[in-house]
Amino acid sequence: MLEKDIHVLVCNYIRTKYPNVIFRTDFSSGMRMSIGMAKRHKSLQSHSAYPDLFIAEPRAGYCGMFIELKSKDNVIFKQDGTLRKNLHHEEQAKMLQMLSSRGYKAVFGLGYQDSIKQISDYLESD
Repeated sequence: MLEKDIHVLVCNYIRTKYPNVIFRTDFSSGMRMSIGMAKRHKSLQSHSAYPDLFIAEPRAGYCGMFIELKSKDNVIFKQDGTLRKNLHHEEQAKMLQMLSSRGYKAVFGLGYQDSIKQISDYLESD
């Protein structure tokens, strides 16, 4: 399943299962843009590694939740749980850490099932 498909399915899941939850996905991260549009889009961001999905619901001591959505076959971590060598993933992991240090739950979502589990665990926590 492609990342863009995961975005759609995850948004539909949240909208259906948690209709009062406020969220936003940055679907533009996977879109093809002209050079001019890409430059403009980049100029409107503080960082290029901003996560794909934000859930604006405080839970269990967190201010909200950020998820960097990835396709299931996108290998982010080694067997021992450490991050694989990949500049793009390293930048995303750094951003997730920066958001975590500011009081947000911030994680990678590896495929639809993993993303849904993490969202449900978060939204159903006290």
